[in-house]
Amino acid sequence: MLEFREIDISDRERANKALRESDFRGCEYSFANNMAWRRLAGSKVAFFKDFYISCAFDTEDGVPLFLFPSGTGDYTEVFTEMKRFTESLGKPLRVSGVTNDTLSLLGELFPGQFESEYSRDYSDYVYLTEDLIYLPGKKFHAKRNHLARFRQNDYEFRMLTERDFDDCIIFLTEDYNCREGSIDHSMIAEQFAINTYFTYFGELGLTGAAIWIDGKIAAATIGEPICSDTFGVHIEKANTVHPGIYAGINNLFAVSAASEYRYVNREEDMGLEGLRKAKLSYRPAFLLDKYTVTFK
Repeated sequence: MLEFREIDISDRERANKALRESDFRGCEYSFANNMAWRRLAGSKVAFFKDFYISCAFDTEDGVPLFLFPSGTGDYTEVFTEMKRFTESLGKPLRVSGVTNDTLSLLGELFPGQFESEYSRDYSDYVYLTEDLIYLPGKKFHAKRNHLARFRQNDYEFRMLTERDFDDCIIFLTEDYNCREGSIDHSMIAEQFAINTYFTYFGELGLTGAAIWIDGKIAAATIGEPICSDTFGVHIEKANTVHPGIYAGINNLFAVSAASEYRYVNREEDMGLEGLRKAKLSYRPAFLLDKYTVTFK
């Protein structure tokens, strides 16, 4: 029987080995993300042979939500173990993060045994790195204008070092600290995630950068390689009092951190209209569609 427990930094080496083997491009396939966001939905992890399995237990309907396992081995065997676990709880097996490729695999292994549901809100936005760096052609005309406006600022951009962490935490959690009486669970989980990123920054293999204007942080971002050809951006926040600031941090971080990778994954929009509009404005190369599969 699978044994789940809270994820810990000591799991990094074993989990990362499985993640490298699968080479999945989805933003969920990051040990740093799994560890940082574990409080959002009560996520815990387990290992089965050479598979790494993450599962959210605090779901609306009480059905545990597995992430499609990463690693190598017999998928029929690992899914049988996952089904045994959920059956012991009197629940169906439900699996998220299923892409078109892994959906086809499940169809071959378990024909007619599950139903799949697609949600646009959780599709990852994947961009060509060279588009984010060079903003080529007419489709990026407006973005080039935004970047030109940003460059009129007297700014300093540099990659983060440990001496910057405290200032970055304060900047990135400013919304949380300034809102009284409107704190929800997702904001608390985000605060925890940010602190986790910085507490284990080096051990998690993270990279970050910030822009300073008038001696204060005006924008900050954190990311890491997700798979062999994709760099993932986990956090990006900016003070919009400075014109073009988002265009600036987006472009400069792509140049400095992601230039060796073909793609940049800027994660999902969670159904937020403003965020969706902003992510689409950078013309993604494609959306990484994902399904939730429930076994009958």
